[in-house]
Amino acid sequence: MASKEVSDEVENVPNLDRTRTIDVDNYHGLNTKIILVYLASAFIVAAQVMNLVGAGTFARDIAAVVGGSSESVWLSQVIAILTCVVGPPVSQAADYWGRKWFISILTAFGFVGSIVVSRATSMNMAIAGQVICGVAYGAQPLVYAVASEILPRKFRPAAQGGVNIALGLGGIFGLLTGSALSKNSPQGFRTFWYIVGGILGLAAILFAVLYTPPPRQLQATLTNAEKLRQLDWIGYGFLMTGVVLFSMGLSWAQNPYKWTDAHVLAPLVAGAVLLICLVVYETWFKRDGMFNHELFKRDRNFGLALGCFFADGIVFFAANAYFGMEMSILFETDPLRVGLRFCMLFFAAMPAAAFVSVYSSATRDIRSPIIGFFVLATVFFICMATATIQSSTAAWIYMALLGLGTGLGLTCIVTAAQLSAPPDLIAISSGLVFSVRSLGGSIALAIYNAIFRASLDKHMGKGIASAVIPLGLSPSVLPDFITALTSQNQKALMSIPTVSPQIIKAGAAALKQAYLVSFRGVWIAAGVLSFVTLIASCFFINPKKDLNMHVDAPLDDN
Repeated sequence: MASKEVSDEVENVPNLDRTRTIDVDNYHGLNTKIILVYLASAFIVAAQVMNLVGAGTFARDIAAVVGGSSESVWLSQVIAILTCVVGPPVSQAADYWGRKWFISILTAFGFVGSIVVSRATSMNMAIAGQVICGVAYGAQPLVYAVASEILPRKFRPAAQGGVNIALGLGGIFGLLTGSALSKNSPQGFRTFWYIVGGILGLAAILFAVLYTPPPRQLQATLTNAEKLRQLDWIGYGFLMTGVVLFSMGLSWAQNPYKWTDAHVLAPLVAGAVLLICLVVYETWFKRDGMFNHELFKRDRNFGLALGCFFADGIVFFAANAYFGMEMSILFETDPLRVGLRFCMLFFAAMPAAAFVSVYSSATRDIRSPIIGFFVLATVFFICMATATIQSSTAAWIYMALLGLGTGLGLTCIVTAAQLSAPPDLIAISSGLVFSVRSLGGSIALAIYNAIFRASLDKHMGKGIASAVIPLGLSPSVLPDFITALTSQNQKALMSIPTVSPQIIKAGAAALKQAYLVSFRGVWIAAGVLSFVTLIASCFFINPKKDLNMHVDAPLDDN
Protein backbone atom coordinates (compact mmCIF):
# COMPACT_ATOMS: atom_id res chain seq x y z
CA MET A 1 0.00 0.00 0.00
CA ALA A 2 2.82 2.36 0.93
CA SER A 3 4.66 1.62 -2.33
CA LYS A 4 1.49 2.40 -4.29
CA GLU A 5 1.23 5.81 -2.56
CA VAL A 6 4.87 6.57 -3.38
CA SER A 7 4.28 5.54 -6.98
CA ASP A 8 1.25 7.81 -7.21
CA GLU A 9 3.27 10.72 -5.80
CA VAL A 10 6.01 10.22 -8.37
CA GLU A 11 3.49 10.09 -11.18
CA ASN A 12 1.97 13.36 -9.95
CA VAL A 13 5.30 15.18 -9.99
CA PRO A 14 5.12 17.65 -12.89
CA ASN A 15 7.25 16.71 -15.87
CA LEU A 16 9.97 19.12 -16.89
CA ASP A 17 8.40 19.56 -20.30
CA ARG A 18 5.13 20.72 -18.71
CA THR A 19 6.54 23.03 -16.07
CA ARG A 20 5.60 26.60 -16.92
CA THR A 21 6.48 29.91 -15.31
CA ILE A 22 4.58 33.17 -15.25
CA ASP A 23 6.70 35.85 -16.89
CA VAL A 24 6.49 38.43 -14.12
CA ASP A 25 9.11 41.01 -13.20
CA ASN A 26 10.94 39.21 -10.38
CA TYR A 27 14.22 41.07 -10.87
CA HIS A 28 15.40 43.12 -7.88
CA GLY A 29 18.70 44.42 -9.22
CA LEU A 30 22.29 43.22 -9.40
CA ASN A 31 24.04 42.19 -6.23
CA THR A 32 27.53 40.98 -5.41
CA LYS A 33 26.51 37.33 -5.52
CA ILE A 34 25.11 37.56 -9.06
CA ILE A 35 28.18 39.43 -10.30
CA LEU A 36 30.63 36.93 -8.78
CA VAL A 37 28.77 33.90 -10.16
CA TYR A 38 28.65 35.50 -13.59
CA LEU A 39 32.39 36.25 -13.47
CA ALA A 40 33.13 32.68 -12.35
CA SER A 41 31.14 31.39 -15.33
CA ALA A 42 33.09 33.67 -17.67
CA PHE A 43 36.36 32.46 -16.13
CA ILE A 44 35.50 28.83 -16.91
CA VAL A 45 34.66 29.68 -20.53
CA ALA A 46 37.96 31.55 -20.93
CA ALA A 47 39.92 28.60 -19.53
CA GLN A 48 38.15 26.11 -21.80
CA VAL A 49 38.84 28.11 -24.96
CA MET A 50 42.51 28.36 -24.02
CA ASN A 51 42.75 24.57 -24.09
CA LEU A 52 40.72 24.32 -27.29
CA VAL A 53 42.77 26.79 -29.34
CA GLY A 54 45.94 25.29 -27.91
CA ALA A 55 44.94 21.81 -29.09
CA GLY A 56 44.51 23.10 -32.63
CA THR A 57 47.22 25.74 -32.91
CA PHE A 58 50.04 24.00 -31.03
CA ALA A 59 49.43 20.47 -32.32
CA ARG A 60 52.51 20.77 -34.56
CA ASP A 61 54.68 21.74 -31.57
CA ILE A 62 53.50 18.70 -29.63
CA ALA A 63 54.16 16.47 -32.64
CA ALA A 64 57.63 17.98 -33.08
CA VAL A 65 58.53 16.91 -29.54
CA VAL A 66 56.74 13.57 -29.07
CA GLY A 67 56.12 12.48 -32.69
CA GLY A 68 52.88 11.16 -34.15
CA SER A 69 52.03 14.08 -36.45
CA SER A 70 49.55 11.94 -38.41
CA GLU A 71 47.47 11.49 -35.24
CA SER A 72 47.66 15.14 -34.11
CA VAL A 73 44.16 15.86 -35.48
CA TRP A 74 42.83 13.80 -32.55
CA LEU A 75 43.99 16.47 -30.09
CA SER A 76 41.08 18.64 -31.25
CA GLN A 77 38.88 15.76 -32.35
CA VAL A 78 38.50 14.21 -28.90
CA ILE A 79 37.41 17.55 -27.43
CA ALA A 80 34.70 17.88 -30.05
CA ILE A 81 33.55 14.28 -29.54
CA LEU A 82 33.41 14.50 -25.74
CA THR A 83 31.60 17.85 -25.79
CA CYS A 84 29.04 16.22 -28.05
CA VAL A 85 28.51 13.02 -26.06
CA VAL A 86 28.91 14.31 -22.48
CA GLY A 87 27.02 17.61 -22.77
CA PRO A 88 23.42 16.34 -23.17
CA PRO A 89 23.52 13.73 -20.35
CA VAL A 90 25.12 16.21 -17.96
CA SER A 91 22.67 18.95 -18.92
CA GLN A 92 19.67 16.68 -18.35
CA ALA A 93 21.06 15.37 -15.06
CA ALA A 94 21.68 18.94 -13.85
CA ASP A 95 17.94 19.57 -13.88
CA TYR A 96 17.59 16.87 -11.20
CA TRP A 97 20.78 17.27 -9.13
CA GLY A 98 21.55 20.96 -9.72
CA ARG A 99 24.30 22.69 -11.70
CA LYS A 100 26.94 23.36 -9.06
CA TRP A 101 28.84 20.11 -8.68
CA PHE A 102 28.55 19.06 -12.31
CA ILE A 103 30.28 22.30 -13.33
CA SER A 104 32.88 22.23 -10.55
CA ILE A 105 33.84 18.55 -10.77
CA LEU A 106 33.89 18.36 -14.56
CA THR A 107 36.00 21.52 -14.76
CA ALA A 108 38.45 19.87 -12.35
CA PHE A 109 38.87 17.09 -14.95
CA GLY A 110 40.30 19.80 -17.20
CA PHE A 111 42.99 20.46 -14.60
CA VAL A 112 43.99 16.79 -14.51
CA GLY A 113 43.96 16.43 -18.30
CA SER A 114 46.09 19.54 -18.79
CA ILE A 115 48.76 18.14 -16.48
CA VAL A 116 48.78 14.90 -18.49
CA VAL A 117 49.23 16.85 -21.76
CA SER A 118 52.04 18.91 -20.25
CA ARG A 119 53.90 15.73 -19.22
CA ALA A 120 53.25 13.85 -22.48
CA THR A 121 56.03 11.63 -23.81
CA SER A 122 54.07 10.37 -26.83
CA MET A 123 51.20 11.56 -29.00
CA ASN A 124 48.97 8.87 -27.50
CA MET A 125 49.64 10.28 -24.03
CA ALA A 126 48.87 13.81 -25.22
CA ILE A 127 45.61 12.60 -26.78
CA ALA A 128 44.75 10.77 -23.54
CA GLY A 129 45.27 14.05 -21.69
CA GLN A 130 42.87 15.79 -24.06
CA VAL A 131 40.34 13.00 -23.52
CA ILE A 132 40.40 13.85 -19.81
CA CYS A 133 40.22 17.57 -20.63
CA GLY A 134 37.31 16.83 -22.94
CA VAL A 135 35.21 15.68 -19.99
CA ALA A 136 35.33 19.27 -18.70
CA TYR A 137 33.52 20.47 -21.81
CA GLY A 138 30.48 18.50 -20.73
CA ALA A 139 29.86 21.38 -18.30
CA GLN A 140 30.07 24.03 -21.03
CA PRO A 141 26.31 24.17 -21.72
CA LEU A 142 25.59 24.52 -18.00
CA VAL A 143 27.97 27.47 -17.73
CA TYR A 144 26.13 29.27 -20.53
CA ALA A 145 22.79 28.34 -18.97
CA VAL A 146 23.77 29.69 -15.54
CA ALA A 147 25.02 32.96 -17.06
CA SER A 148 21.59 33.41 -18.68
CA GLU A 149 19.16 32.18 -16.05
CA ILE A 150 20.48 34.30 -13.16
CA LEU A 151 19.71 37.51 -15.11
CA PRO A 152 16.46 38.88 -16.61
CA ARG A 153 15.53 37.60 -20.06
CA LYS A 154 15.76 41.12 -21.47
CA PHE A 155 19.47 41.08 -20.66
CA ARG A 156 20.03 37.60 -22.07
CA PRO A 157 21.82 38.87 -25.22
CA ALA A 158 24.04 40.95 -22.94
CA ALA A 159 24.67 37.93 -20.68
CA GLN A 160 25.71 35.79 -23.64
CA GLY A 161 27.71 38.65 -25.13
CA GLY A 162 29.70 39.03 -21.92
CA VAL A 163 30.50 35.33 -21.84
CA ASN A 164 31.66 35.53 -25.46
CA ILE A 165 33.89 38.49 -24.58
CA ALA A 166 35.45 36.28 -21.89
CA LEU A 167 35.86 33.60 -24.56
CA GLY A 168 37.72 36.11 -26.72
CA LEU A 169 39.99 37.18 -23.89
CA GLY A 170 40.80 33.56 -23.12
CA GLY A 171 41.56 32.88 -26.77
CA ILE A 172 43.87 35.89 -27.06
CA PHE A 173 45.70 35.11 -23.83
CA GLY A 174 46.07 31.45 -24.77
CA LEU A 175 47.32 32.11 -28.29
CA LEU A 176 49.81 34.82 -27.35
CA THR A 177 51.08 32.99 -24.28
CA GLY A 178 51.42 29.68 -26.11
CA SER A 179 53.07 31.30 -29.12
CA ALA A 180 55.57 33.14 -26.94
CA LEU A 181 56.40 29.96 -25.02
CA SER A 182 56.91 27.90 -28.19
CA LYS A 183 58.82 30.61 -30.06
CA ASN A 184 62.26 29.37 -29.05
CA SER A 185 61.42 25.70 -28.53
CA PRO A 186 58.47 23.38 -29.23
CA GLN A 187 58.88 22.20 -25.62
CA GLY A 188 57.10 25.41 -24.62
CA PHE A 189 53.79 23.60 -25.04
CA ARG A 190 54.44 21.93 -21.68
CA THR A 191 54.49 25.24 -19.80
CA PHE A 192 51.41 26.37 -21.71
CA TRP A 193 49.36 23.39 -20.49
CA TYR A 194 50.61 23.87 -16.94
CA ILE A 195 49.09 27.37 -17.15
CA VAL A 196 45.85 26.02 -18.65
CA GLY A 197 45.64 23.42 -15.89
CA GLY A 198 46.15 26.02 -13.19
CA ILE A 199 43.42 28.27 -14.59
CA LEU A 200 40.95 25.38 -14.93
CA GLY A 201 41.69 24.23 -11.38
CA LEU A 202 41.19 27.73 -10.00
CA ALA A 203 37.98 28.15 -12.04
CA ALA A 204 36.57 24.92 -10.58
CA ILE A 205 37.28 26.08 -7.02
CA LEU A 206 35.83 29.55 -7.60
CA PHE A 207 32.57 28.19 -8.97
CA ALA A 208 32.21 25.64 -6.18
CA VAL A 209 32.60 28.39 -3.59
CA LEU A 210 30.54 31.14 -5.23
CA TYR A 211 27.57 29.31 -6.78
CA THR A 212 25.14 28.35 -3.99
CA PRO A 213 21.58 28.55 -5.38
CA PRO A 214 18.50 27.15 -3.62
CA PRO A 215 17.50 23.61 -4.71
CA ARG A 216 15.23 23.31 -7.71
CA GLN A 217 11.80 21.72 -7.27
CA LEU A 218 12.67 18.33 -8.78
CA GLN A 219 16.09 18.39 -7.13
CA ALA A 220 14.41 18.57 -3.74
CA THR A 221 11.36 16.34 -4.26
CA LEU A 222 12.65 13.29 -6.17
CA THR A 223 14.84 10.54 -4.72
CA ASN A 224 18.07 9.57 -6.45
CA ALA A 225 16.46 6.40 -7.80
CA GLU A 226 13.57 8.39 -9.26
CA LYS A 227 15.99 10.87 -10.82
CA LEU A 228 18.03 8.08 -12.41
CA ARG A 229 14.88 6.63 -13.98
CA GLN A 230 14.12 9.98 -15.61
CA LEU A 231 17.40 10.03 -17.56
CA ASP A 232 17.55 9.00 -21.22
CA TRP A 233 19.96 6.05 -20.89
CA ILE A 234 19.14 4.42 -24.23
CA GLY A 235 19.53 7.74 -26.03
CA TYR A 236 22.90 8.33 -24.34
CA GLY A 237 24.09 4.93 -25.52
CA PHE A 238 23.11 5.58 -29.13
CA LEU A 239 24.67 9.06 -29.03
CA MET A 240 28.00 8.08 -27.48
CA THR A 241 28.69 4.98 -29.55
CA GLY A 242 27.35 6.51 -32.76
CA VAL A 243 29.40 9.71 -32.59
CA VAL A 244 32.62 7.96 -31.55
CA LEU A 245 32.42 5.29 -34.27
CA PHE A 246 31.32 7.72 -36.99
CA SER A 247 34.11 10.18 -36.14
CA MET A 248 36.68 7.40 -35.96
CA GLY A 249 35.76 6.16 -39.43
CA LEU A 250 35.94 9.65 -40.91
CA SER A 251 39.25 10.42 -39.20
CA TRP A 252 40.90 7.27 -40.59
CA ALA A 253 39.79 8.07 -44.15
CA GLN A 254 42.92 8.92 -46.13
CA ASN A 255 44.83 8.94 -42.83
CA PRO A 256 46.18 6.31 -43.34
CA TYR A 257 43.45 4.09 -44.86
CA LYS A 258 41.52 4.45 -48.11
CA TRP A 259 37.78 5.08 -48.04
CA THR A 260 37.14 1.51 -49.16
CA ASP A 261 39.23 -0.02 -46.36
CA ALA A 262 37.42 -1.91 -43.58
CA HIS A 263 39.08 0.33 -40.98
CA VAL A 264 37.09 3.23 -42.44
CA LEU A 265 33.88 1.57 -43.62
CA ALA A 266 33.16 -0.57 -40.54
CA PRO A 267 33.09 2.20 -37.89
CA LEU A 268 31.61 4.69 -40.37
CA VAL A 269 28.63 2.49 -41.25
CA ALA A 270 28.14 1.28 -37.67
CA GLY A 271 28.23 4.85 -36.37
CA ALA A 272 25.77 6.05 -39.02
CA VAL A 273 23.35 3.22 -38.18
CA LEU A 274 23.53 4.03 -34.46
CA LEU A 275 22.90 7.73 -35.10
CA ILE A 276 19.89 6.84 -37.27
CA CYS A 277 18.64 4.65 -34.40
CA LEU A 278 19.04 7.66 -32.11
CA VAL A 279 16.88 9.80 -34.40
CA VAL A 280 14.19 7.10 -34.62
CA TYR A 281 14.22 6.47 -30.86
CA GLU A 282 14.06 10.14 -29.88
CA THR A 283 11.37 10.90 -32.48
CA TRP A 284 8.92 8.05 -31.91
CA PHE A 285 9.79 6.34 -28.62
CA LYS A 286 11.17 8.92 -26.17
CA ARG A 287 9.30 12.21 -26.12
CA ASP A 288 10.90 13.56 -22.93
CA GLY A 289 14.51 12.49 -23.46
CA MET A 290 17.53 14.45 -24.62
CA PHE A 291 15.55 15.83 -27.56
CA ASN A 292 12.52 16.73 -25.46
CA HIS A 293 9.68 17.39 -27.90
CA GLU A 294 8.58 20.48 -25.95
CA LEU A 295 11.74 22.19 -27.20
CA PHE A 296 10.43 22.14 -30.76
CA LYS A 297 6.75 22.93 -30.15
CA ARG A 298 6.79 26.64 -29.47
CA ASP A 299 8.35 27.93 -32.71
CA ARG A 300 10.99 27.08 -35.28
CA ASN A 301 13.81 28.94 -33.54
CA PHE A 302 15.15 25.98 -31.56
CA GLY A 303 15.45 23.74 -34.62
CA LEU A 304 17.11 26.55 -36.56
CA ALA A 305 19.48 27.20 -33.65
CA LEU A 306 20.54 23.54 -33.68
CA GLY A 307 21.28 23.74 -37.40
CA CYS A 308 23.17 27.01 -37.06
CA PHE A 309 25.25 25.73 -34.17
CA PHE A 310 26.10 22.61 -36.17
CA ALA A 311 27.33 24.94 -38.92
CA ASP A 312 29.22 27.06 -36.39
CA GLY A 313 31.15 23.95 -35.37
CA ILE A 314 32.06 23.45 -39.01
CA VAL A 315 33.14 27.10 -39.29
CA PHE A 316 35.16 27.37 -36.07
CA PHE A 317 36.97 24.04 -36.26
CA ALA A 318 38.04 24.76 -39.84
CA ALA A 319 39.65 28.00 -38.71
CA ASN A 320 40.98 26.53 -35.47
CA ALA A 321 42.69 23.56 -37.11
CA TYR A 322 43.87 24.98 -40.45
CA PHE A 323 44.25 28.77 -40.36
CA GLY A 324 47.28 28.77 -38.07
CA MET A 325 48.81 25.87 -39.96
CA GLU A 326 48.44 27.69 -43.28
CA MET A 327 49.91 30.89 -41.89
CA SER A 328 52.95 29.09 -40.44
CA ILE A 329 53.63 27.16 -43.64
CA LEU A 330 53.06 29.95 -46.17
CA PHE A 331 53.76 33.26 -44.48
CA GLU A 332 55.32 33.12 -41.01
CA THR A 333 58.25 31.50 -39.25
CA ASP A 334 57.64 33.21 -35.90
CA PRO A 335 55.04 31.31 -33.80
CA LEU A 336 54.14 34.54 -31.99
CA ARG A 337 53.12 36.19 -35.26
CA VAL A 338 51.09 33.10 -36.18
CA GLY A 339 49.30 33.42 -32.85
CA LEU A 340 48.70 37.13 -33.47
CA ARG A 341 47.11 36.36 -36.82
CA PHE A 342 44.66 33.94 -35.19
CA CYS A 343 44.02 36.48 -32.43
CA MET A 344 42.43 38.75 -35.02
CA LEU A 345 39.36 36.51 -34.67
CA PHE A 346 39.09 37.33 -30.97
CA PHE A 347 40.13 40.99 -31.31
CA ALA A 348 37.23 41.48 -33.73
CA ALA A 349 34.77 39.19 -31.92
CA MET A 350 34.88 41.03 -28.59
CA PRO A 351 33.67 44.47 -29.78
CA ALA A 352 31.14 42.72 -32.03
CA ALA A 353 29.80 40.78 -29.03
CA ALA A 354 29.65 43.97 -26.96
CA PHE A 355 27.77 45.77 -29.74
CA VAL A 356 25.24 43.00 -30.32
CA SER A 357 24.63 42.71 -26.56
CA VAL A 358 23.43 46.31 -26.47
CA TYR A 359 21.75 46.22 -29.89
CA SER A 360 19.71 43.04 -29.34
CA SER A 361 18.71 43.94 -25.78
CA ALA A 362 17.48 47.34 -26.99
CA THR A 363 15.83 46.35 -30.29
CA ARG A 364 14.95 42.71 -29.44
CA ASP A 365 16.34 41.73 -32.84
CA ILE A 366 18.37 38.52 -32.93
CA ARG A 367 17.80 37.48 -36.55
CA SER A 368 19.89 40.18 -38.25
CA PRO A 369 23.09 39.46 -36.27
CA ILE A 370 22.78 35.72 -37.02
CA ILE A 371 22.41 36.43 -40.74
CA GLY A 372 25.40 38.77 -40.51
CA PHE A 373 27.46 36.00 -38.92
CA PHE A 374 27.01 33.58 -41.80
CA VAL A 375 27.45 36.31 -44.42
CA LEU A 376 30.84 37.17 -42.93
CA ALA A 377 31.77 33.50 -42.44
CA THR A 378 31.01 32.78 -46.10
CA VAL A 379 33.08 35.80 -47.18
CA PHE A 380 35.95 34.57 -44.99
CA PHE A 381 35.98 31.15 -46.64
CA ILE A 382 35.77 32.69 -50.13
CA CYS A 383 38.76 34.90 -49.31
CA MET A 384 40.78 31.99 -47.91
CA ALA A 385 39.92 29.75 -50.87
CA THR A 386 41.11 32.41 -53.33
CA ALA A 387 44.25 33.34 -51.36
CA THR A 388 47.65 33.16 -53.05
CA ILE A 389 51.26 33.20 -51.89
CA GLN A 390 51.00 37.02 -52.06
CA SER A 391 48.01 37.20 -49.65
CA SER A 392 50.02 37.49 -46.44
CA THR A 393 48.79 40.97 -45.47
CA ALA A 394 45.20 40.36 -46.56
CA ALA A 395 44.99 37.24 -44.36
CA TRP A 396 45.05 39.47 -41.26
CA ILE A 397 41.81 41.10 -42.46
CA TYR A 398 40.23 37.77 -43.44
CA MET A 399 40.42 36.48 -39.87
CA ALA A 400 38.98 39.73 -38.54
CA LEU A 401 35.94 39.24 -40.79
CA LEU A 402 35.30 35.82 -39.25
CA GLY A 403 35.77 37.32 -35.79
CA LEU A 404 33.17 40.02 -36.41
CA GLY A 405 30.70 37.39 -37.55
CA THR A 406 31.42 35.11 -34.60
CA GLY A 407 30.90 37.92 -32.10
CA LEU A 408 27.57 38.82 -33.69
CA GLY A 409 26.21 35.33 -34.21
CA LEU A 410 27.09 33.18 -31.21
CA THR A 411 25.44 35.53 -28.75
CA CYS A 412 22.14 35.54 -30.62
CA ILE A 413 22.02 31.84 -31.57
CA VAL A 414 22.32 30.79 -27.91
CA THR A 415 19.75 33.43 -26.96
CA ALA A 416 17.32 32.16 -29.61
CA ALA A 417 17.66 28.55 -28.44
CA GLN A 418 17.22 29.38 -24.75
CA LEU A 419 14.22 31.67 -25.24
CA SER A 420 12.53 29.09 -27.46
CA ALA A 421 12.74 26.48 -24.68
CA PRO A 422 10.55 26.20 -21.56
CA PRO A 423 12.43 27.74 -18.59
CA ASP A 424 13.01 24.39 -16.86
CA LEU A 425 14.54 22.98 -20.04
CA ILE A 426 17.14 25.72 -20.46
CA ALA A 427 19.99 23.40 -19.42
CA ILE A 428 19.13 20.60 -21.85
CA SER A 429 18.48 23.17 -24.61
CA SER A 430 21.96 24.60 -24.03
CA GLY A 431 23.37 21.08 -23.89
CA LEU A 432 21.89 20.19 -27.26
CA VAL A 433 23.09 23.30 -29.09
CA PHE A 434 26.64 22.89 -27.82
CA SER A 435 26.49 19.17 -28.51
CA VAL A 436 25.50 19.63 -32.14
CA ARG A 437 28.17 22.32 -32.47
CA SER A 438 30.79 19.82 -31.39
CA LEU A 439 29.23 17.14 -33.57
CA GLY A 440 29.56 19.50 -36.52
CA GLY A 441 33.16 20.19 -35.58
CA SER A 442 33.98 16.52 -35.06
CA ILE A 443 32.53 15.47 -38.40
CA ALA A 444 34.00 18.49 -40.16
CA LEU A 445 37.51 17.90 -38.79
CA ALA A 446 37.49 14.35 -40.11
CA ILE A 447 36.20 15.46 -43.53
CA TYR A 448 38.69 18.34 -43.69
CA ASN A 449 41.52 15.99 -42.77
CA ALA A 450 40.54 13.57 -45.53
CA ILE A 451 40.28 16.39 -48.11
CA PHE A 452 43.57 17.93 -47.03
CA ARG A 453 45.56 14.67 -46.93
CA ALA A 454 44.22 13.45 -50.27
CA SER A 455 45.05 16.73 -51.99
CA LEU A 456 48.50 16.97 -50.42
CA ASP A 457 49.36 13.40 -51.44
CA LYS A 458 48.21 14.19 -54.96
CA HIS A 459 50.03 17.48 -55.48
CA MET A 460 53.14 17.49 -53.28
CA GLY A 461 55.32 14.83 -54.91
CA LYS A 462 54.24 15.70 -58.44
CA GLY A 463 54.66 19.45 -57.91
CA ILE A 464 58.09 19.23 -56.29
CA ALA A 465 59.35 16.81 -58.95
CA SER A 466 58.27 19.08 -61.81
CA ALA A 467 60.00 22.03 -60.13
CA VAL A 468 63.38 20.50 -59.23
CA ILE A 469 64.17 17.74 -61.74
CA PRO A 470 64.44 20.20 -64.68
CA LEU A 471 66.98 22.14 -62.58
CA GLY A 472 69.25 19.10 -62.31
CA LEU A 473 68.14 17.10 -59.26
CA SER A 474 68.59 13.38 -59.84
CA PRO A 475 65.24 11.52 -59.82
CA SER A 476 66.82 8.79 -57.70
CA VAL A 477 67.26 11.15 -54.74
CA LEU A 478 63.84 12.81 -55.09
CA PRO A 479 62.22 10.86 -52.17
CA ASP A 480 65.08 11.85 -49.84
CA PHE A 481 64.83 15.45 -51.04
CA ILE A 482 61.07 15.62 -50.34
CA THR A 483 61.51 14.07 -46.88
CA ALA A 484 64.24 16.52 -45.92
CA LEU A 485 62.32 19.46 -47.38
CA THR A 486 59.05 18.72 -45.58
CA SER A 487 60.87 18.20 -42.26
CA GLN A 488 62.85 21.44 -42.79
CA ASN A 489 66.10 19.57 -42.23
CA GLN A 490 68.66 21.90 -43.82
CA LYS A 491 71.62 19.65 -43.03
CA ALA A 492 69.99 16.64 -44.70
CA LEU A 493 69.06 18.75 -47.74
CA MET A 494 72.62 19.93 -48.35
CA SER A 495 73.96 16.38 -48.03
CA ILE A 496 71.85 15.11 -50.97
CA PRO A 497 73.84 14.74 -54.22
CA THR A 498 73.12 17.26 -57.04
CA VAL A 499 71.28 19.61 -54.64
CA SER A 500 71.91 23.34 -54.98
CA PRO A 501 70.45 26.45 -53.28
CA GLN A 502 68.45 27.11 -56.45
CA ILE A 503 66.93 23.61 -56.31
CA ILE A 504 66.07 24.00 -52.62
CA LYS A 505 64.39 27.34 -53.32
CA ALA A 506 62.37 25.88 -56.19
CA GLY A 507 61.39 22.86 -54.11
CA ALA A 508 60.27 25.06 -51.21
CA ALA A 509 58.12 27.15 -53.56
CA ALA A 510 56.52 24.00 -55.02
CA LEU A 511 55.88 22.65 -51.51
CA LYS A 512 54.12 25.87 -50.53
CA GLN A 513 51.99 25.70 -53.66
CA ALA A 514 50.98 22.11 -52.87
CA TYR A 515 49.93 23.16 -49.38
CA LEU A 516 48.05 26.17 -50.75
CA VAL A 517 46.01 23.97 -53.09
CA SER A 518 45.31 21.48 -50.28
CA PHE A 519 44.14 24.17 -47.87
CA ARG A 520 41.88 25.51 -50.61
CA GLY A 521 39.84 22.30 -50.60
CA VAL A 522 39.15 22.71 -46.88
CA TRP A 523 38.02 26.33 -47.27
CA ILE A 524 35.73 25.52 -50.20
CA ALA A 525 34.01 22.68 -48.30
CA ALA A 526 33.46 24.89 -45.24
CA GLY A 527 32.29 27.82 -47.38
CA VAL A 528 29.60 25.80 -49.14
CA LEU A 529 28.13 24.62 -45.82
CA SER A 530 28.32 28.15 -44.43
CA PHE A 531 26.38 29.54 -47.39
CA VAL A 532 23.63 26.93 -47.00
CA THR A 533 23.29 27.89 -43.33
CA LEU A 534 23.12 31.57 -44.30
CA ILE A 535 19.93 30.86 -46.23
CA ALA A 536 18.42 28.93 -43.29
CA SER A 537 19.27 31.71 -40.82
CA CYS A 538 16.91 34.10 -42.61
CA PHE A 539 13.95 32.20 -41.11
CA PHE A 540 14.61 32.99 -37.42
CA ILE A 541 11.76 34.68 -35.52
CA ASN A 542 12.58 37.66 -33.29
CA PRO A 543 11.29 36.72 -29.77
CA LYS A 544 10.28 40.28 -28.83
CA LYS A 545 7.74 39.29 -26.13
CA ASP A 546 10.17 36.96 -24.37
CA LEU A 547 12.90 39.55 -23.82
CA ASN A 548 11.37 40.81 -20.56
CA MET A 549 12.48 41.35 -16.94
CA HIS A 550 11.61 37.83 -15.73
CA VAL A 551 14.48 35.88 -14.09
CA ASP A 552 14.23 32.13 -14.75
CA ALA A 553 16.47 30.94 -11.88
CA PRO A 554 17.14 33.52 -9.14
CA LEU A 555 20.16 32.81 -6.94
CA ASP A 556 18.15 33.05 -3.73
CA ASP A 557 14.61 32.47 -2.54
CA ASN A 558 14.03 36.20 -2.08
